[in-house]
Amino acid sequence: MEHRSLGGSGVKVSLLSLGTMQFGWTADEKTSFAVLDAAYDAGINVIDTADIYSRWIEGNPGGVAESIIGKWFRKNPEKRAQIILATKVRGRMGEGPNDEGLSRKHIFSAVDHSLKRLGTDYIDLYQVHWPDEGTPIEETLRALDDLVREGRVLYIGCSNYSAWRLMESLWTSERCRLTSFVSLQPHYNLVHRAEFERELEDVCLNFGIGAIPYSPLAGGFLTGKYASNQAPPEGSRGAMSDRIQAYLKDPTSLSTLEIVKQIALEREKSPSQIALRWLISRPAVVSAIIGPRDLEQLEDNLGCLSVELTDEDMERLDEGSAR
Repeated sequence: MEHRSLGGSGVKVSLLSLGTMQFGWTADEKTSFAVLDAAYDAGINVIDTADIYSRWIEGNPGGVAESIIGKWFRKNPEKRAQIILATKVRGRMGEGPNDEGLSRKHIFSAVDHSLKRLGTDYIDLYQVHWPDEGTPIEETLRALDDLVREGRVLYIGCSNYSAWRLMESLWTSERCRLTSFVSLQPHYNLVHRAEFERELEDVCLNFGIGAIPYSPLAGGFLTGKYASNQAPPEGSRGAMSDRIQAYLKDPTSLSTLEIVKQIALEREKSPSQIALRWLISRPAVVSAIIGPRDLEQLEDNLGCLSVELTDEDMERLDEGSAR
């Protein structure tokens, strides 16, 4: 497993990160433990989660994925020091007016709860999940800076930030001498490129921000499991996702998928392995977040590490998916 520096920091992260959104949702605790074990054995040293996972399920208070990870650490205490543990703060975790957002009050409350669920006394990478327009960025960054000074957090990052918000944050950290973001989690894949590549990619490359994309397979679209001329199966992720249904109607997305499938056939690999290899070959990307719900999906995703794409392959993918 190749490791790369996380932005301008000295910490090294694996080329693939294990996303845990499926834990407690489509993957029960036993399956989640098996995935965690196999990912660790394969050399993945980043576990990415969030406090709100899986709050979208009716009756679920959130924190389920963090709790499963915490139980795994208690079973495997020797592994904690080898893991870059990443979680996020921002989403609603209760019914009170301060149970969401990026205020100092919510951040301090949220980190305490996350640490308890995760069964650890520090978080390696604490990330703001998305912006909070109601809280000054300086308040957010000062709260995060204090957590770093206390040792409860080692590094900070952001997710779903536009280029101007990321630059505002970096400038505020420099001006106020506060801890600065070292990473960005953007929504980035072969059929969703423009949002990141238009401005964010240059910001990451020029200011030492490591990009850790989520949804690298476009919610499963780039695996080729959805037929372009049919509605997604009832109950599937595609049936519940407007974004995936839009991909299935978009000519450029469909033609991109055909190129991916053709190269996969030529290389005797799966479409997902081709799409992942393209992503981790991008200049600003330090790690891609995979979100397997079982061991079979994990094994398939890990197969991208043995894929070798030629310059011609990359050109076909780049030109075919360009908008």
